[in-house]
Amino acid sequence: MAETDHALPAATLSDGAFQRLQTAIVKGEIPPGTRISEQFLSTTFGISRGPLREAIRRLEGRRLVVRVPHAGVRVVSLSYEELIELYHVREALEGMACRLAAQNMTAEEIANLRDVLATHERHSGLKANESYYQQEGDLDIHFVIIQGSKNRTLSDMLCGDLYHLVRMYRYKFSSTPKRPQQAFAEHHRIIEAIADRDGELAEMLMRRHISASRRNIERRMLEQRDLTTSSGGSTQ
Repeated sequence: MAETDHALPAATLSDGAFQRLQTAIVKGEIPPGTRISEQFLSTTFGISRGPLREAIRRLEGRRLVVRVPHAGVRVVSLSYEELIELYHVREALEGMACRLAAQNMTAEEIANLRDVLATHERHSGLKANESYYQQEGDLDIHFVIIQGSKNRTLSDMLCGDLYHLVRMYRYKFSSTPKRPQQAFAEHHRIIEAIADRDGELAEMLMRRHISASRRNIERRMLEQRDLTTSSGGSTQ
């Protein structure tokens, strides 16, 4: 492994480390609040310290890790209040993106959107109504719709720094009982509104969709907080 590392450019090593760490964080394999140890990650991923540090710097730029004074680098862990604020922002901005997508997406782009949804429908977790995890970028309904708005400012905001932070929490709460099939049905209705060029309906449906996700998160986080409190633990 070490010989292979030395043979590859530092940028390639950094990209590989970055992608693997980002995926591990988004999927919760490195949980929120975890302290990032360069030594541990270097051993785990078989990457030398230089490329690893560059990867961590890029993760910091994407708001997936934060530097805490006297505590080093940790995976970001949003408070209940911060996460709910983030979902309020998503509701407003993605609703707007949906309205614009209904106006601006081409027939070919809408057909692709339907193809992405059809791909999701075949996932075993969704069929069992146990989970609904979307891969990133062009395989993510939300990403495709935002890009379809043809509004660069919205795309920069929602598909840039915030995108993977949002994905981390979408993934975390994607396995709520009965929510997967409900979320899929909501996606279907949103796409049909876009196809009908009904921007007002598309915006309303997207806002309702994200609002339902937010209420699900509120309920689950409050249940976790109550459980911790009742067991005598700290809520910090």
